[in-house]
Amino acid sequence: MTIACDVLVIGAGAAGLMCALTAGRRGRQVRVVERANKPGKKILMSGGGRCNFTNTGTGPANFVSANPHFCKSALARYAPADFIDMVDRHGIAWHEKELGQLFCDDSSKQIVRMLLDECADAGVVVDVGCEIHGVVREDEGFRIDTARGRIAAQSLVVASGGLSIPSLGGSGLGYALARQFGHAVLPTRAGLVPLVLTGSHAERLEGLSGVALEVEAESGGQSFRNAMLVTHRGLSGPAILQVSSYWDAGEPIAINLLPGVDALAFLREQRAARPASELRTVLAERMPRRFAQRLCERWLGDRPLRQFDEPALARAAAALSAWPVAASGTEGYRTAEVTLGGVDTDGLSSTTLMSRSVLGLYFIGEVVDVTGWLGGYNFQWAWASGHAAGNAA
Repeated sequence: MTIACDVLVIGAGAAGLMCALTAGRRGRQVRVVERANKPGKKILMSGGGRCNFTNTGTGPANFVSANPHFCKSALARYAPADFIDMVDRHGIAWHEKELGQLFCDDSSKQIVRMLLDECADAGVVVDVGCEIHGVVREDEGFRIDTARGRIAAQSLVVASGGLSIPSLGGSGLGYALARQFGHAVLPTRAGLVPLVLTGSHAERLEGLSGVALEVEAESGGQSFRNAMLVTHRGLSGPAILQVSSYWDAGEPIAINLLPGVDALAFLREQRAARPASELRTVLAERMPRRFAQRLCERWLGDRPLRQFDEPALARAAAALSAWPVAASGTEGYRTAEVTLGGVDTDGLSSTTLMSRSVLGLYFIGEVVDVTGWLGGYNFQWAWASGHAAGNAA
């Protein structure tokens, strides 16, 4: 027996549920199939369980894509304020943490519940634990073979996500479907992911796991000022996660350990005011003591400031302003928050997210080559792209 619907959405994540409820509100008969055992798994774990559901400062500049203009249309037509309105309608309390990042006061479960309630009100059917076995294009739309049987749909929306955090349901299904229907898929890699250090780089930081400090990290022409965390395998923290999306293997990463400070002027001032003080003592007033001590032992010199002549002081200042990090790689998809690359936007309409070559086929959310910064931007892309497709499918 074949189940018929107007719109079939593959993936019950942020983008898929938003698309489904939007299409359902238009009177479309919508069904969502999800391979995981529950919907919205990535939403549930996001933001430490409180879901960083949007960012009030969202704009095209906050996204990485081969076509930086592609996201503009969807983002303009579904803004953070639109999602906040839905959150407020459902009585979900929220707060701004920093840099425009909005979180639930209580639990990310509230966001999933809200989306499912909106889907239910719109008559959307959501099937979980349902694998896709195959998709065939037919005259009247698509035939989808699933673990629950065959589904016929006029429109097919692929919202299956990327490869990040496979334990939450991430897979390459969306990319396989894109290729099946003639779409190019740009190379994928882990984004918003911790960096791994090996060899002497790792040895120099041994024993400092858990130490955090504010830095400005730069790579690939982008810089981010936020916290850096030393881990037992390398570096993490918001500044590192952000810059990882712009870093290519083998490329340098420069970390300003005194962001907002003219390092050379600062050291000269300290040398004049307290020449007998150890450099490590002075730096410990600006960063964690253990980190300052290791920095002086392994990079800057471990002696009183009066023993630094001008060239030595300049070298120390240069190292503090652009502390070189040579990462050997990343922690990979296992811990990556997003997948960079994906379905080439050249083959999609920026207005509807529909395929330019296959009528009724849509790609939305993380499966598309649009990746946001850390801080709620990826959720806003999910809402915006889902809304755009849901108004057209």
